[in-house]
Amino acid sequence: MKSIKNAEILCVGTELLLGDIVNTNAAFMAQRLAELGVSVYRQSVVGDNPARLKEALAESFSRADAVFMSGGLGPTCDDLTKETVAEYFGLSMYLDESVLASIRTYFADIGREMPDNNIKQAYIPEGSVVFKNEWGTAPALAVECGEKVAILLPGPPVELHPLWYERVEPYLTARSSSVILSKNLHILNMGESAVEERLRPMMQNDKNPTVAPYAKEGEVRVRVSARAATREEASALCDSAIERIRATEVGDFIYGIDVGTAENALLLSLRERGMTLAVAESCTGGLIAKRFTDIAGCSDVFLGGCVTYSNEAKMALLGVKAETLAAHGAVSKETAAEMARGVRLALGADVGLATTGIAGPGGGTPEKPVGTVFVAISTAEGEKVKKLSMSPLRSRAYIRQSSGTQAIGLGLGFCGDLSSEG
Repeated sequence: MKSIKNAEILCVGTELLLGDIVNTNAAFMAQRLAELGVSVYRQSVVGDNPARLKEALAESFSRADAVFMSGGLGPTCDDLTKETVAEYFGLSMYLDESVLASIRTYFADIGREMPDNNIKQAYIPEGSVVFKNEWGTAPALAVECGEKVAILLPGPPVELHPLWYERVEPYLTARSSSVILSKNLHILNMGESAVEERLRPMMQNDKNPTVAPYAKEGEVRVRVSARAATREEASALCDSAIERIRATEVGDFIYGIDVGTAENALLLSLRERGMTLAVAESCTGGLIAKRFTDIAGCSDVFLGGCVTYSNEAKMALLGVKAETLAAHGAVSKETAAEMARGVRLALGADVGLATTGIAGPGGGTPEKPVGTVFVAISTAEGEKVKKLSMSPLRSRAYIRQSSGTQAIGLGLGFCGDLSSEG
């Protein structure tokens, strides 16, 4: 068949429509297709209903060369994706003995007897390209018909991801005439509107690569995307645009490129310096510690943390002075500084971070409304505190997440990875 230039993503499952399962497969496939130079026109979700699925297929194929589908390949009677695609293309089904043998082997390897209904998964639309599934029972398929192709993948991400990388991507690479490569610039202490204003000339005038900012909780991401014949050429185009961005005011606030998260960037920077980190949290309630411990292998840098929600805990575990709390309160720059210093000394770390504030929805006062947070850093050189004043209309989750990001930002500023102004 011809080169695949545009596609749609169609995820199947009533549980997706009900919100019982978050549809991460669509995001994964869209990202991978973009890197292969395949433009995704639309994403859709349809329940386990053959008539509606067939209707969705017809609509998608009216616009796209390829439809990438996940879900509905299981052994139960409501798993009808494969059968519906075959009917749509006018193809008959046949029992693939090699697929059946693979399914039997899978069950034997896990020490279980194969139920008879799994035989259903070995029936394949005629003419399909079969991608062996070593991570589950349902094979992935490329069902080709004329100039159109449907790529069928199982719903569980633990199966879909390896199948994509090991089986589907090589199949697609041979059918893609170009590559789209994206690089992400991570920005703290400059808002999305300010970033957009500085980069507007590039956003309006540059066609390849393109530049687009995206707001996240407490930070901004700028995606630079280029299309070229090879990955190397696309990477060079992105690098040229990134250098132009660095030359603007935005450059001072970039803490990394494709580092994933602020906490990962700080972890890498501290590791390079042979330094360790500890955190003391009040309003963030352990969220910062979670963000670091979500990163495998962080223990050489991240020593631990304390969640000190009460004044008594702040005094007992971190050595915050009773006089400080009496004079300034728990939500204050003085308390934040003592918390950061206390956890650094208590755990023997090189760097201590701390948060204390009012995340809401209640607890605010005219002097310290909801959204008032102090974040602090302590090192051998002393303490630095930053006051955050977020809108009291922001959700508790937003305030807590953003506070954690800003505390991590103080660490990045200490490491020299970004401007600490803002």
